[in-house]
Amino acid sequence: MKAIVLNLIAWSTLPIMDGIAKYLSTQMHFLEVVWGRYFFMVLISLPMTFLFLRKYFTWPHNFLLQISRSIFLFLSTICFFYSISIISLAKALTLSFVAPIFVTILSAILLKEKVGIHRWSAVFLGFIGVIIIIQPGIIKINLASLASLLTGISYAFYIISTRKLTSFDNPYMTLIFTGVFGAIIISFVVPYYWTTPNLNQWLLMICLAAVGTFAHFCLILSLKFAEASKLAPLGYFEIVNNVLIGYYFFGDFPNKWLWLGLFFIVSSGIYISIREVRKLN
Repeated sequence: MKAIVLNLIAWSTLPIMDGIAKYLSTQMHFLEVVWGRYFFMVLISLPMTFLFLRKYFTWPHNFLLQISRSIFLFLSTICFFYSISIISLAKALTLSFVAPIFVTILSAILLKEKVGIHRWSAVFLGFIGVIIIIQPGIIKINLASLASLLTGISYAFYIISTRKLTSFDNPYMTLIFTGVFGAIIISFVVPYYWTTPNLNQWLLMICLAAVGTFAHFCLILSLKFAEASKLAPLGYFEIVNNVLIGYYFFGDFPNKWLWLGLFFIVSSGIYISIREVRKLN
């Protein structure tokens, strides 16, 4: 029960970060928003880890894999923050939900896991959902929609890398390492797009990072009490608050095609998760 509550808290909180990021992206370059997310995440999480989790503050055993994982999460963040600066929160998040589908594909290719007809059918079902949302040939495909898809693909590589890392490094150190790496990289890029934030924007960037750090901390804690595959379907709960925030603050509400595509993608992800849980039991 602890795992479910913590997991739901995390997925209910993350849309707040997305909403703040979308609002800030209307006032400044999205890369500056990404910088705020990573920089203040480090300022918040690094002292907390050093004070309360010092025993986990060690050098990673597999440095190259940690770098690869950090790059995939960094790309995922950039793509998602760019997409929500252009299109609705609901559409961007729904298209990024292809992550479980690509995890299945990558598991077969990179991890050499056996993928049966049921899981390939779920992948095909999810692909239909993506086609319904994008509607190629009917609606002009824009870069923001493709960025949302790339978010899911990058995040899938991130999940695969994380799977490999579980046998080497602890999750607390991994979270800190990811934040530090992202902050360093974006700090080299952001000066080319920098506009000095006002006090309100500074506060919102700090709030964005604090919310994101809190949500990821809840995710880590939830994984201490239950297996990841059993909690995976709860990730789709994120769309609820995402739609509410998008509608209330930005006037965006999903149309019938987005709801239909969401149904296919979510059904695909839940089916894959159920199959994983059954295999473990």
